[in-house]
Amino acid sequence: MEEPTTETEIKTADVTTTLTPPPPTASPHQELVERLKDYGQEDVFALWEELSPEERHLLVTEIENLDLPRIDRIIRCSLNSQGLPAAAIEAPPESCVSTVEERRKEDKEKWWKMGLKAIYEGKLGVVLLSGGQGTRLGSSDPKGCYNIGLPSGKSLFQIQAERILCVQRLAAQAMSEAGPTRPVAIQWYIMTSPFTHEPTQKFFESHKYFGLEADQVTFFQQGTLPCITKDGKFIMETPFSLAKAPDGNGGVYAALKYSGLLEDMASRGIKYVDCYGVDNVLVRVADPTFLGYFIDKGAASAAKVVRKAYPQEKVGVFVRRGKGGPLTVVEYTELDESMASETNQQTGRLKFCWSNVCLHMFTLDFLNQVANGLEKDSIYHVAEKKIPSINGSIEGVKLEQFIFDCFPYAPSTALFEVLREEEFAPVKNANGSSFDTPESAKLLVLRLHTRWVIAAGGFLTHSVPLYATGVEVSPLCSYAGENLEAICRGRTFHAPCEISL
Repeated sequence: MEEPTTETEIKTADVTTTLTPPPPTASPHQELVERLKDYGQEDVFALWEELSPEERHLLVTEIENLDLPRIDRIIRCSLNSQGLPAAAIEAPPESCVSTVEERRKEDKEKWWKMGLKAIYEGKLGVVLLSGGQGTRLGSSDPKGCYNIGLPSGKSLFQIQAERILCVQRLAAQAMSEAGPTRPVAIQWYIMTSPFTHEPTQKFFESHKYFGLEADQVTFFQQGTLPCITKDGKFIMETPFSLAKAPDGNGGVYAALKYSGLLEDMASRGIKYVDCYGVDNVLVRVADPTFLGYFIDKGAASAAKVVRKAYPQEKVGVFVRRGKGGPLTVVEYTELDESMASETNQQTGRLKFCWSNVCLHMFTLDFLNQVANGLEKDSIYHVAEKKIPSINGSIEGVKLEQFIFDCFPYAPSTALFEVLREEEFAPVKNANGSSFDTPESAKLLVLRLHTRWVIAAGGFLTHSVPLYATGVEVSPLCSYAGENLEAICRGRTFHAPCEISL
């Protein structure tokens, strides 16, 4: 008797045809293993045999959704760039900085009017970087939900929303002199992370968008990247999931691109984009003066800067890399002690004195260039961190881009000095820390607003030392201390309190 065969013979007339069954189709898991081998990441499936069907499905889905060529390029370029010598650092030229001391009243008035006109014409969009949680503040909520303890009890989100409402009103009033006006709506694009997206949306919905129209607020998510070992291997957080981290606040450029929001801005007629971080309670959102200055300078990008308080202050500063190179930001660790202390003989101030505080303005055309340029170069900052893994917390690497990574691409960048006591009150660390706490930020707000009220003819009484208290002026009353005389002149306010409409 003949041995059985897997082939089938079919005889037709004098022709014999042998049919061979097709080879079995590879499973998605096997196909992915082969793809991962090309990038040296096949260990992702090392515990495959121990996974349940549900866990296998989760792992396969996660790996299928990765852009492996892009991620591999980012890892290789970023790790290989470490340790390369940086170009020599030069101080920014004086001509690129508008300082507080040299700013004339007529310039400020001109810029204010130019900015309000552009806002009225719908040419300004606002991007908020809000991907972080309030972990260091002792909260798992999005940082923008945090209440720093002002008399009003308002969250950071509410304060910023009300500043937008105030600017909208000011823009409509400024244009009313030329005839009837229409309502003004500034588009607010809020970048979240996978950890803050849903709670941020719910917070806005539950507070009815703080008086803004729902259709002028758009939420979008920044990307994440796998955490890696120092030799570039993916770290597994569980046997069926990668350890991942947000790609830094510089991820805003790719996020705007891939979410289609750059096209959305263009379709709305937006020409200029104000971009800032959520944790500055004194931020002047959609600042008409800064916008007017930016338009007047004709620059592609701009940044508000504050003067370093002392040479060793741990802040990033604007510099030029290379002889006559573009402006960029370096971290304080890149300035040795002698360089940090060096002074300009003509002005007497520190040569490297302009601190970056994440208050930026860009043209939409430039943002499009950045979104494509940064993606092409794919060089990320390497941050060595403790990473949660299946083997416990291990030493690993997070890859991030920073908001200031765009500046080397700019054909021109203008710097605009502001006073930190007026526009920079960061909320980063829990009360009890030595700096940047809710308490320190609250006092900066109360002291600034107290000065506004006194300048407008108001008076204060207080039951605690005045340096430890003050008044809060609602953003709905005044954007930057203007138009307070009718509310404050001749009136006495007992601190602490909120002055509102």
